[in-house]
This record gives sequence, C-alpha cells and structure tokens, in this order.
Amino acid sequence: MPAKSSTIVTALTTAAVIVVGVLGYQAAASAPDTLTQARKAGHHSTPKSHRERDKKDKAPAPAPVPDASGTGRRIVYSLDAKRVWLVGANDKALRTYRVAPSAVSPPLGAYAVASRSVSVTGSDGIAIEHVVRFASVDGVTIGFSAAVDGSLPEPGSAKKTGGIRESREDGKAMWDFALHGTKVVVVS
Repeated sequence: MPAKSSTIVTALTTAAVIVVGVLGYQAAASAPDTLTQARKAGHHSTPKSHRERDKKDKAPAPAPVPDASGTGRRIVYSLDAKRVWLVGANDKALRTYRVAPSAVSPPLGAYAVASRSVSVTGSDGIAIEHVVRFASVDGVTIGFSAAVDGSLPEPGSAKKTGGIRESREDGKAMWDFALHGTKVVVVS
C-alpha cells in the first residue's frame, strides 16, 4: 500500500506543478508590455489654473508627412530625419516617431512589406520583435524592428545590418499597421 499512496502523491504534485505553470504562462502572456504607476496613498494634486495647464499640455506639433512621399495609406521612412510616419488613407499621419537607422540604407523609392516575423534574433545577435521587412540591398534585408531589451544599434558599427530600430511601443504600432503588401516609401 505505501507504494501506491506514494505514486498518487507524486501524480498529484506533478499535476499541481503543471497547472501552476500553465496559469503563470497565461498571466504573463496577457500582461501589458508597460505598467502604469500607481498613485501614492493620500496624494492628491491641486487644480491648476487654465493658463498653467495650457502651457504644460501643449506638445510640439508632430512632424508633417513629407510632401514627396506619395498618397494613400503608406509607411514613410525619412533617411535624413530618421523618422517614420504611419499614414492613413486620408493622407494624414496616424503616428510618427524617431527611429535608429540601419547600417545599410535602402535606396529612395517605393516598396511593399514583403514579410513579417513576430520575434527573431537580429543580425546583430539581439532578440527583436514585430519585424516588418520591405527591401534588400546587396543581400542585407532591410526592415523595421524593436529590440526586446529596448537597446538601439551602436552608431558607426562596422556590421552590415538592415534593422531600423524603433521602441517596443512604436514597433507594436508598426506591426498592427504594416500588413503584408503595405506600401513603404523611403525619402531623403
């Protein structure tokens, strides 16, 4: 009898460990990428005058979509400005943000999103996510991606990489916008 009860205890323990592992995985998978800060207990802000609030709330106007970038729904990447615009069908920027350019730049012109990967290892050995590829130059694939650890490529690196790095938040926005075949326009 002792061997039978030992087997039952082992089976129940194994099942409990598996259930806890599955629940932990589900919790991690559903957690947001960023967490908001909780308010300190008893901390209340005092109302500010309209003038004080207006000064603080005025953000600089977003950079306008480059004129020579075509029309319609598209991604615009400016080599000189090191900036990306996600442009809607009405030619209005839905989002714009700065990027860290790749060591190998694509020639100016129009492209289309050719492939996408949720997560891979970049040519620099860094884990990246939300990879959106659109061009190739001398065997180097060019695309947008976000480093999982938030790192950016080292400027002036001798490595011939094609990863245009963006923040994780911007990478997610690019991923949601840049479906296969989406137009990508590279401007100076």
